[in-house]
Amino acid sequence: MTEPAPFAWPPAPIRTARLVLRESEARDRAVFIALFSSPEVGTYIGGPRLREELERAVSEVPGRRPGFFVVELDGAMIGMVTLDRRDAHSPGHVRVDVGKTELGYMFLPEAWGQGYAAEACTAVLAWFADVLPGEPVVLTTQTANAGSMRLAAKLGFTEVERFEAYGAEQWFGVRSPLTTAG
Repeated sequence: MTEPAPFAWPPAPIRTARLVLRESEARDRAVFIALFSSPEVGTYIGGPRLREELERAVSEVPGRRPGFFVVELDGAMIGMVTLDRRDAHSPGHVRVDVGKTELGYMFLPEAWGQGYAAEACTAVLAWFADVLPGEPVVLTTQTANAGSMRLAAKLGFTEVERFEAYGAEQWFGVRSPLTTAG
């Protein structure tokens, strides 16, 4: 998060039926690099980054910050879910009237299509609703990312607007605190 967290961090690990959501650890570094260097993962986020560049740049314990959850399955990291505070003056999609916290997620391609992202995001959104009741959450994804669009709908996000950024149409939605995921 770009400003001090308005809640205690790190939280106790969040356990779902299949997953553990926890703070990052040094053992997660290799998966973090694999996520950001994956051509499949990079398709809708501006492309993959060079593995060599990531090996030099990624800290020993990547993602150790408020709002960053490692998603673990059977003891191994398969992805991440983030909640980031958005600056109201950032260019693009940030709208003061719909929420200051943005949900993000990335999963290894081999974890796609299993429902892990929905399970993990639902758990993080429930945790967030407990620590900051009444605060809406926003989400941005490329309209071409059919899987992410389906997930946004499943999580209860509704469209606020579409805009062009990074050479593609972006979808911007909000999930009000009273929204329940289906």
